[in-house]
Amino acid sequence: MSEAPVRVSKGQAGEDPASVPLARIDVSDSELFATDTLYGFFERLRREDPVHFCADSDFGPYWSVTRYDDVVAVEKDPETYSSAVSITVVDPEPDFPLEAGFITMDGAKHDAHRAVVQPVASPRNLKVLEPLIRERAIEILDGLPVGETFDWVDRVSVELTTSMLATLFDFPKEEQRKLTFWSDMATSSPLNNIGPLDHSEEERRAALMECLDVFQQIWKERQGGAPTERLDFVTALANADATRDMPPMEYLGTLILLIVGGNDTTRNSISGGVVALNEQPDEYQKLRENPGVIPNMVSEIIRWQTPLAHMRRTATRDAELRGKTIRKGDKVVMWYVSANRDEAIFEDGNRLWIDRPNARRHLSFGIGTHFCMGSRLAEMQLRVLWEEIGNRFHQVEVVGEPERVFSSFVKGYETLPVRVHPR
Repeated sequence: MSEAPVRVSKGQAGEDPASVPLARIDVSDSELFATDTLYGFFERLRREDPVHFCADSDFGPYWSVTRYDDVVAVEKDPETYSSAVSITVVDPEPDFPLEAGFITMDGAKHDAHRAVVQPVASPRNLKVLEPLIRERAIEILDGLPVGETFDWVDRVSVELTTSMLATLFDFPKEEQRKLTFWSDMATSSPLNNIGPLDHSEEERRAALMECLDVFQQIWKERQGGAPTERLDFVTALANADATRDMPPMEYLGTLILLIVGGNDTTRNSISGGVVALNEQPDEYQKLRENPGVIPNMVSEIIRWQTPLAHMRRTATRDAELRGKTIRKGDKVVMWYVSANRDEAIFEDGNRLWIDRPNARRHLSFGIGTHFCMGSRLAEMQLRVLWEEIGNRFHQVEVVGEPERVFSSFVKGYETLPVRVHPR
C-alpha cells in the first residue's frame, strides 16, 4: 500500500485576496474551502476578471466562470461546453476509467439514461416518500441527547440523507452507512489531494469496486422485477432498454452519481442551515416567529451553502466569453458558489436572508439539460426536517468550530458540534 500524500499549503488561505496577483489566484485550492476563506477571492474575480484563466493549479490550467449570467450562458450551450470529459476540475484517471454516469453524457444518450431514473424522483414517488421522510426525521430528532454536545453531521445530516438514499436504492437499512462511505470515497482522492488523507488511492479504488460488486448482485436480483408502488433506482436501471446493457464501469459511474447527488448535497445543506442560522440569530428568530417561511428558507439555505461548489465543462470548439478566447479542449469551471452570491442577482449575497424574494433563482441544482433531477426530493427533506426541528427545539446551537471538507467540489462539513435546546 502506498503512502498517502502530504498536503502543502499554497498560502492563499492566509492572504488578503486583494493583495494576491490576479494571475496567481487559484480558486480550485481546496484549502480555501476547508478554511472558509474563499469568498473574498470570488468577489475579486467577479469584480475584476469574471472569466479568469488559471495557468497553474493542482488540476492543470482552467478557466473560472464566476458571474451568474455567464454560468447560465455556459450551462445553456452544451454544444460548445460539453460535460462529456468530466464534471469536476479533476481530470479522469487514465488507469481507472470510472465514468460519472449520465451527467457526463450529452444529447440523446443523456436524455435516455436520465429518463430511466427520473421517475424515482417524480412527484408521484415523492408523495409516497414524504410520510417516510417525516417518520425518520422524527425518530432521529427524538433520539438526540438534549443538553449534551454531539456531532450534528453524523447524528442528523448523514443519518437522514443516508436513510432516504437507502430507500431510493431499496438497499438494506442495516448496511446503509456503506452508501455514505462509498460517497465519501468517490469524492475524495489522495491522488489529487482532495478530502481526508486517511486512506490511499488503492484503498479508494478498492472501495469503489466493492460498491460495484455489491450493486451488480443487486442488479441480478432485480432484473425482470415487477413494478412496485415505490420504484427504486436499480430496478429501473436493470429493466430499461436504454440501460440494461450498460458496461460495469458505466453502471458504477451512474451509481456514484446517484449516491453523491442524493447524499452530499442534502446532508451538507442540512448542516449549512444550522451554521448559517447560528451566525445570524436575527434570521433564526424570524424563523421561530414565522415557520411558514420554511419552504423559502430551504431555497435560501441551498443558495447560501451551495453544497456542490462547481461543475466543469470542456470546450468543444474555440469560443469567446466576456471578451476572453477559450480554445477547443480548454477546461471551463462554472463556480456555482460564486454565482450564488453574485451581487448583480442576490442583494447582500453573503447574508442568509430566509425570506429572500428571489432565493429560488440559485444555481445550486444547475440549470438547463443537467438540472438536478433530485432537487424536489432534497427540498422536501430539508423542509420536513426543519418543520420537525421547530416542533421540538428552540435552537440547535453550534458550540464549536465546524470542520469543513477539504475539497473545492463538495462544499460541506466533516463535523459540526452542537447542543439542542427544547422549546
